[in-house]
Amino acid sequence: MRKVAIVGTGHTPFTFATEKTSIELFSEAAMDAIIEANLRPKDIQALYLGNGLGDFSEGQAMLQSYAANDIGAFHIPATRFEGACASSSLAIRDAFIWVASGYYDVVLAGGVERAASMGTSMATRTFAMFTDSHYEYPAGLTFPAIFAMLAHLYAERYGVRLEKLKEQMALVSVQSHYYGMFNPKAQFRKEITVDDVLNGFMVSSPLQLLDCCPFSDGAAAVVLVSEERAKEITDKPVYITGIGQASSGKLSAQKDYLPRLRAREESAKQAYDMAGIGPGDIDVCELHDCFSIASLIAAESLGFFEFGKSGEAWEKGETKIGGKIPINVSGGLKAKGHPIGATGASQVTEIYHQLRAECGERQVEGAKIGLTDTLGGDGVLCTLIMQKGW
Repeated sequence: MRKVAIVGTGHTPFTFATEKTSIELFSEAAMDAIIEANLRPKDIQALYLGNGLGDFSEGQAMLQSYAANDIGAFHIPATRFEGACASSSLAIRDAFIWVASGYYDVVLAGGVERAASMGTSMATRTFAMFTDSHYEYPAGLTFPAIFAMLAHLYAERYGVRLEKLKEQMALVSVQSHYYGMFNPKAQFRKEITVDDVLNGFMVSSPLQLLDCCPFSDGAAAVVLVSEERAKEITDKPVYITGIGQASSGKLSAQKDYLPRLRAREESAKQAYDMAGIGPGDIDVCELHDCFSIASLIAAESLGFFEFGKSGEAWEKGETKIGGKIPINVSGGLKAKGHPIGATGASQVTEIYHQLRAECGERQVEGAKIGLTDTLGGDGVLCTLIMQKGW
């Protein structure tokens, strides 16, 4: 395989309901990525677009084709990827494979969503379509309920008192909101306290409002190129050196493994093995913190902490800048926002800028290797590892 580099990124602000269409949002991010890469739309050979709910949010299918036309790249093949919240991570993974294979030299990949524009009831209903529609959704399982259940399972399996776990989860939210203050693209840019979290209204016990990510509108995009093209474009390329993807299936098929998700551990192993590194080599991580309990579970399954011990790591500050492994210094899904089709590309964009030392007050000093972890639905996981190329 050829080496593959990211040479340009684009990222809209993540917001509450916007009047912009999905095509307009994605075009904004895509053109920023193309311009940053010092390319033109005609240089793009393929477009891979992650989107989960465009059909429902604005009655628009075939977003990928209209997006290609809107940026002036109407001549290229365009493909839509749907993997719930992991949609754009899957798009980037496939873009990597096509460039690495030698079939393409320049591919634009990213994602877009207008989840906030759908309103809470419609967004909750359509998000729930990513659960098993035959058994899970009819039983009343929405994603807040699923992660609330995982929190109870986590407390039981690892012997953590539920009240203690709630305090540890609150620290996850507090940290994410703190770093979100320094991200100009973030949906929430206001510091919160543990008391703010614990005194919020209950969404699904034990998860309270600030344990949960918001519905968001936004887009993000990246340009992937071959090593040869990267050398022509930039002297600061960021290479994708490891990829992983796995699927767990419905929750009932995972009952003996929960609260861990087998797909995450398989996906991470694939990426670590391909990159030839381990968890201890990662300098900065963007992981899928749709709910605060999700951060604790993911940090352990990615190999950063012992199972049942990640809450203690947040208590000790090991996940902050200067700690063992800085996590979600972009603000994460909690504060930066979670437009599901765009989330994976947003995580990749953050790691790209971290490795190029372009993140200002939330910069992780000396970061050379970064990892993204994106969860979709009941257990589609995509892991990407990136490294400095200079």
